Amino acid sequence: MGRKATWVLACGVFIVFAMTYVGIALATPASGFAGTTLAVGRFDDIDVTNHAVLDVLNASGRIRKSPWFSLQKSNGPSDLYVQNNVWAPGGTSGWHTHPGHSLIIVTAGEVTAYEGEDPDCAPRVYTVGMGFVDAGGDHVHNLRNEGPVEARTMAVQLVPAGATRRIDAEVNPACAF
Repeated sequence: MGRKATWVLACGVFIVFAMTYVGIALATPASGFAGTTLAVGRFDDIDVTNHAVLDVLNASGRIRKSPWFSLQKSNGPSDLYVQNNVWAPGGTSGWHTHPGHSLIIVTAGEVTAYEGEDPDCAPRVYTVGMGFVDAGGDHVHNLRNEGPVEARTMAVQLVPAGATRRIDAEVNPACAF
């Protein structure tokens, strides 16, 4: 093997090692967390619009008209997942994102959400009966159980058909955990 070939091989080995090391350093796997897929279904293009005007009681007890609007549109097939997620006390989902959005309901305990781009690493605590939205796409987050009892959520996720449902992401450097 010539000197140039040896140099190229050495550089290649270094690059593979460096990429593996960086991948390990930046990957944030779950710990004390288990997600179970309860159902998955494939949908063709989705184009649904809902609009209603509802009678709602305001703080003073008066009825007012309140518009409600919902739109769901996809271009191409999508996979819809129904997920059951469980965190042991101290458990974490790890920093990650999804290629599509999720609607999440806390069914036991409480989960604390941290956002990947939050320079303050401010926690948002969600308790039983509360729902929240994970926008997906480039929205990186970490869900943790910082309470003393098991935490559970149910999530409905819509992602492009065949896409990887969860993508590990880099740690938010503002978060010290």
